[in-house]
Amino acid sequence: MIQQKTFCAIDLGASSGRVILGRISKERIEYEEIHRFGNDPISRDVGIYWDIDSLKANVFEGLSKLVGENILSIGVDAWAVDYGLIDQDGNLTREPRHYRDARNLRGVSIVETKISSSDLYKKVGLQFLPFNTLYQFSVDQTEELSLLNKSHKALLIPDLFNFWLSGVQLTERTNASTTGLLDPVRNSWNIELIEKLNLQTRLLTDVVAEGTYLGRITPEVQEKTGLDPSTQVVTVGSHDTASAFVAVPSTQPNSLFISSGTWSLLGVELEQPILTEAARVANFTNEGGVDGRIRFLKNVTGLWLLQECSRKWRQSGKTYRLQELIDGASRIARTSVIDVNNQKFLAPGDIPQRIREACKASSQSVPQTEPEIARVIFDSLVAKYVDVISELESLTGNKIERIHIVGGGSQNELLNQLIANETGLEVFAGPVEATAIGNLVIQARAAGVIKGTLEDIRRLIAKSFEIKKFSPITTGAK
Repeated sequence: MIQQKTFCAIDLGASSGRVILGRISKERIEYEEIHRFGNDPISRDVGIYWDIDSLKANVFEGLSKLVGENILSIGVDAWAVDYGLIDQDGNLTREPRHYRDARNLRGVSIVETKISSSDLYKKVGLQFLPFNTLYQFSVDQTEELSLLNKSHKALLIPDLFNFWLSGVQLTERTNASTTGLLDPVRNSWNIELIEKLNLQTRLLTDVVAEGTYLGRITPEVQEKTGLDPSTQVVTVGSHDTASAFVAVPSTQPNSLFISSGTWSLLGVELEQPILTEAARVANFTNEGGVDGRIRFLKNVTGLWLLQECSRKWRQSGKTYRLQELIDGASRIARTSVIDVNNQKFLAPGDIPQRIREACKASSQSVPQTEPEIARVIFDSLVAKYVDVISELESLTGNKIERIHIVGGGSQNELLNQLIANETGLEVFAGPVEATAIGNLVIQARAAGVIKGTLEDIRRLIAKSFEIKKFSPITTGAK
């Protein structure tokens, strides 16, 4: 009989969160969703915040459902760039601000007065996104100095939850790499840059790698959840995309990885960052991956567009299941394409109307029905993917030969087929819960349950989960 060990993944996405139970042996990976909950922002007069109290309560509720499971360890992954400020006693001094808050544009203006885009890219190698942590820090430093002065540390979201679970304040490397403050070669804070931006280094904690044991759960956590006091807290690839990339079941070179969800993250794994001016102009990012890999990728606005459209339609009394929209869109020919990365689509609001306005402004057919809007979104995502692939091939000098899609978006068979058709490449879809799986296997490796390289882990994942293949259709594809 194969001996399995049990782990818990806390996976916090930008639109929902999950507590996942994983049973892992050297022969197989199994998981079970224990608790799922929404993650909706709070809009106030002064901006947009995360409902961190609700997230924390739901995480603890999920953990309490694991009583009796003999959990070896807990790992946390979450979205990037946002952070919580805590005081000396570990209490939040402010709810974490939301990366879609318009205030971050003021941070961009502040940073641009202190360093050029070209010099900044050479130092940190990050794609320009107006919500990167350094811009948020700059707004806080300029507009909320008194708040920073009474704060002891700034913890990225997964590190904040690790602190609540273990009492330890540290920063995991893969998520630190998304801040715009980490040296991508040395994998340590770029103190020279931080001081140049007049930010406070004292707010940052030491950077550690994935697979670092932080200690046992605190007595408070044990009391609230009923978990065994011996349960450990361990760092994983705490940026959710880093964990998702771990679970891409590919051991072949020249594979494109797509983590498809609220955002689409398209890229390849490299041994060293690409910090060239061409990479900056193309707006590619060098983010930290597990085992010291570099995730050379581009953030593309993903299924957030459809999520926001669905929210708007619900407000007007129209409720659609996702599959209804996909089925409807599959019966419509391609008509119009928008730039999904245009900043007009970044903030919440009336996305259907913004899509119509963008189509009208570019003299394209204006979608009217909900399935027509869905089709524009899918076709526009694919068009952006094709552009990104061309850029990747030029920047790396390697020809992309296959595409792997993981995450919730991998279930969208219409989108998968459109990608295969337009790229002429085979598309492999799955696993769906890639982020949680990547989280779990890094815990299992830290515990010695499984061994080996990322490629060894990916072979185990490929053996454990169904992967669907989509081949290009050259006739009637569009």
